[in-house]
Amino acid sequence: MPCRTAPSDLQFVPVRKPHTGGVHNGEASPMRYDGAAGGSRVDATMQSLDGPETPLLNELAATLSNGGVNLHSSVKRKLVEDKGYVFDKRLRYNVRQNESNCRYRDIVVRKEEGFTHVLLSSQTSDNNSLTPEIMKEVSRALSNAAADDSKLLLLSAVGSVFCGGLDHSYLIGRLSTDRRKESNRIADAIRDFVKAFLHFRKPIVVAINGPALGLGASILPLCDIVWASEKAWFQTPCATVRLTPTGCSSYTFPQILGVALANEMLFCGRKLTAQEACSRGLVSQVFWPSTFSQEVMLRVKEMASCSAVVLEESKCLVRSFLKSVLEEVNEKECQMLKQLWSSTKGLESLFTYLQGKLYEA
Repeated sequence: MPCRTAPSDLQFVPVRKPHTGGVHNGEASPMRYDGAAGGSRVDATMQSLDGPETPLLNELAATLSNGGVNLHSSVKRKLVEDKGYVFDKRLRYNVRQNESNCRYRDIVVRKEEGFTHVLLSSQTSDNNSLTPEIMKEVSRALSNAAADDSKLLLLSAVGSVFCGGLDHSYLIGRLSTDRRKESNRIADAIRDFVKAFLHFRKPIVVAINGPALGLGASILPLCDIVWASEKAWFQTPCATVRLTPTGCSSYTFPQILGVALANEMLFCGRKLTAQEACSRGLVSQVFWPSTFSQEVMLRVKEMASCSAVVLEESKCLVRSFLKSVLEEVNEKECQMLKQLWSSTKGLESLFTYLQGKLYEA
């Protein structure tokens, strides 16, 4: 199929059906741009879990060592008039040729007019799942965006899944080698990842194109605006996957969703549809999948036309009184993870769950 050159030196490519081998209920929605391309994760109660090593740990460790949607007429007119290029998953390799993007392996960072766009685009994990290395890249991107002249940050993802949460295969592979050292390292990476969102002074807009699981869903209340595609869904199966809550969700979920629904999500792994999440306040608006990317970009550009000082100070007024509370919650959640992962029985419980998943596959 012939290609033609876009103004940003990127090329149009034929849009193909996205890979469906990962999490279901999500499809890739191409992102549109108008401008030129730019560069740019208590003591006593857990002691009872300690015990001798078991054959299950060694057996599985050896296997995994490698560790209502309506468009306003004005918006419709703008969508018709908007003529940009399609950001397809295959274009990420072209984008990465830009010198400033070569610093990142599992995310793409684009500097747009008035805002910074960070896309999860993992090449080292499935379904944009999070490892300490990926979380560090996101944290570094937030730090750079905080210091540049952008007015806000847009966080989205390439592919059919927004974020698969923590990468469990990576987790088991690492914890099976030196559980105490690795549990501290991974928990500290999660703490710093969450802290990067807590300390980011500019507004954070999140575009959820597909499933958001685990930590990928837990961080949403730490962001300022969450827009979702009709195909998105949300799940934090912490107890189900033998983990304790992360991303301050032990505090933010009961505050936003109510205690009853928050407990169902954290303890039972209840799945929320995009419309359910919107009705309960986890999501701001839900858009039709075919126009989701355009709707998001129109609104982000409108926000970027506002005063940077007004946006930043407004966020400070809304968020400042909760910052110290969330920092304390983040520390406690990560401390609990360290204790859970450093215990034999706690780690064996996680191994048992993953072994069951392998047999199902």
